[in-house]
Amino acid sequence: MRKLLLFIGLLFSAFLVSGQDTAAIYWKLDSIAIIDQKVMMPMRDGIRLATDIYRPKGDKKVPIVFSRTPYNFNTWVDGKMTTRALEEAYNAVSRGYAYVVQNERGRFFSEGEWDILGTPITDGYDAFDWMSKQPWSNGKIGLIGCSSTAEWQMAVASQNHPALAAMVAQGFGAGVGRVGKFMEQGNWYRGGAQQMLFTAWLYGTQNDLYKPSLPKDIKQEDLLRLQRFYDMGTEMPRVDWSVKLRHLPVKDIIKNAHGQVGIYDKMIARKPNDPAWFQGGLYHDNMPLEVPAYWFVSWYDVSSAPNIALFNHVRNSAKNPAVADNQYLVIAPVLHCSYKRATENTIVGQRSMGDARLNYDELTWGWFDMLLKGEKNSFKETNPRVRYFTMGSNQWQQAESFPLQNTEVKTFYLNSGGKANSRLGDGSLSLKKPGAKSPADAFTYDPMNPVPSYGGNVCCTGTAIQGGSFDQSEMELRNDILVYTSEELKEGVEITGFIESTLYVSSTGPDTDITIKLIDVYPDGKAYNLDETIQRLRYREGYDKEVMMEKDKVYKVDLTPMVTSNYFAPGHRIRIEVSSSNFPRFERNLNTGGNNYDESTGLTVENRIHHSAKYPSVIRLPVIKK
Repeated sequence: MRKLLLFIGLLFSAFLVSGQDTAAIYWKLDSIAIIDQKVMMPMRDGIRLATDIYRPKGDKKVPIVFSRTPYNFNTWVDGKMTTRALEEAYNAVSRGYAYVVQNERGRFFSEGEWDILGTPITDGYDAFDWMSKQPWSNGKIGLIGCSSTAEWQMAVASQNHPALAAMVAQGFGAGVGRVGKFMEQGNWYRGGAQQMLFTAWLYGTQNDLYKPSLPKDIKQEDLLRLQRFYDMGTEMPRVDWSVKLRHLPVKDIIKNAHGQVGIYDKMIARKPNDPAWFQGGLYHDNMPLEVPAYWFVSWYDVSSAPNIALFNHVRNSAKNPAVADNQYLVIAPVLHCSYKRATENTIVGQRSMGDARLNYDELTWGWFDMLLKGEKNSFKETNPRVRYFTMGSNQWQQAESFPLQNTEVKTFYLNSGGKANSRLGDGSLSLKKPGAKSPADAFTYDPMNPVPSYGGNVCCTGTAIQGGSFDQSEMELRNDILVYTSEELKEGVEITGFIESTLYVSSTGPDTDITIKLIDVYPDGKAYNLDETIQRLRYREGYDKEVMMEKDKVYKVDLTPMVTSNYFAPGHRIRIEVSSSNFPRFERNLNTGGNNYDESTGLTVENRIHHSAKYPSVIRLPVIKK
């Protein structure tokens, strides 16, 4: 009775404080759901995780849609009730599901110490165990989420809990440690260079060592009362990351921004093969994954290529044929977790993608109905294995696999007269092999004056970078960018799939980076970026060792694959840019051969890209045969 009176009081307060719209969704939810907030779910070590449960009224056993997050899902913010969690709960309950949302260990009202991806991964297993044994559960659990609410799913799924029946993972790259050719350790690295998104993200997310905490034995009724006044969240001062990310040494960036003291300090010192990456919440391709999964990827997200590689890995490695058959993929032309923001004229950066909308609710609930309720619906008949959006032609397409079966990989060679610097230079990209004496292209890389990131496949960098497709033509006037461009296309060309590149490089320094971008050049000269990658040359022979360069010696460098689907219309040109920096998308290489993260002084070097019969620098493009 006491809990009921408290709940009624909360509803009345919601109406008075938050306005009719918020109150309306609460009353709608209350009319169909049993609402049980701040349930402290026990883990095997005694730690309790704060959990809100919304389930249909009545005695029917129902499947569970579960979302676990490091973010604040409190329905009270600044003394007012918010609608997002309530709307998600209503969507699930109105369809006959229980909706359960939980904070990771150490976040907000959850007890314990937080680490990235909510480790230990046994927390996920224990949550599945607790939920599946509730009298209102039908014993089947589905996972849903984007970004941090998706990235923990794969490692936990590898534990093979019998109740886990389906996953919907969107923008999940930071949960992928190693898969195939990709060893990004949860997007911390690409090609061995740090992706600086985590510096900005951890500033606003990581817990301080001395954060306030509540008594371990606090009761649910007290948490229900307290959630109206406190949400245990930090209120971080705003930071201009376009300025703060320039600070050196890199290890002190958050300290310089007067941020919290937390896990960044230890993570920034980890090398790509550090054992710690294999002991946390990341999924690696030596772990089993036997769960039906619906994967959602974005062309302008931070990790399109490794995400698609994971879809392929699970589909090819699953021991259960039914699991292998229940792997589906959607690739949308949007930014990180922006699927539902697509419109009739979807603009991503500066480039129009046309009508890029999909009915994501219909897709995900149809998936769950099939696998959690056992409904014999039309999901498999109406949804292709792979649904991908081709930019340029601006259309959704479908395939049985990715890469596509009708793919012809064409090798394009870098050529020049030795002056490919900037788009005003003589760099060319063609099917013609270079001659024996084709001169190399040289440029000066000064880490104190790096090539700035402009648009791109990014996430979570605050004010530092706006993601998406932007005209690079003015940037291409820099002499430290080598530009190689094809002739005008007489016929349109669709390039869909993984893009691999091999460059022959020399440097005057012991270590440096090589960056590359794929560009669609329009007849009016606008040059729109499609994808980008980087390779730290000390890791050119693998991430288990560091091999420095000898001055001016030529080295073969295979870059981490890019991926896209783009139609280059007649009159367009295909272009690649090669440089040694893309900052602050990627951490600057200071070129010294030292640790980089604890250094403040850089070394200016001269880097050369060689392209000749002996050193054929190439990019391999997947052309779709029509």
